[in-house]
Amino acid sequence: IYKAQASALEKHAAANCKVLVVANPANTNALILKEFAPSIPERNISCLTRLDHNRALGQISERLNVQVSEVKNVIIWGNHSSTQYPDVNHATVKLSSGEEKSVRELVADDAWLNGEFISTVQQRGAAII
Repeated sequence: IYKAQASALEKHAAANCKVLVVANPANTNALILKEFAPSIPERNISCLTRLDHNRALGQISERLNVQVSEVKNVIIWGNHSSTQYPDVNHATVKLSSGEEKSVRELVADDAWLNGEFISTVQQRGAAII
């Protein structure tokens, strides 16, 4: 499917278009698109693992008892699978005082962040099924 879509983009899209891939496996599909639409710069191709991102945000906001909207800069590396890696190393939370603090500092539990948090996000899809 993505080879055909990439070929269509190659033929019909402007070279400066921006492409957002959302179907799983998102990273793999973005790579296929890059290979079969070479006139589109790779910096213009990105992918979104939003469901997993939302799950990570939810875990952090629940743990810290803050609104999800106050949690920023959480990253999901990898495809939508048990090999994905939710990364909070650059994540921050905006406190009610207006101050921003790092998630790692606020959680203050590396065992949870490096263990249960990661596995919960990685395994959530399978747990629902």
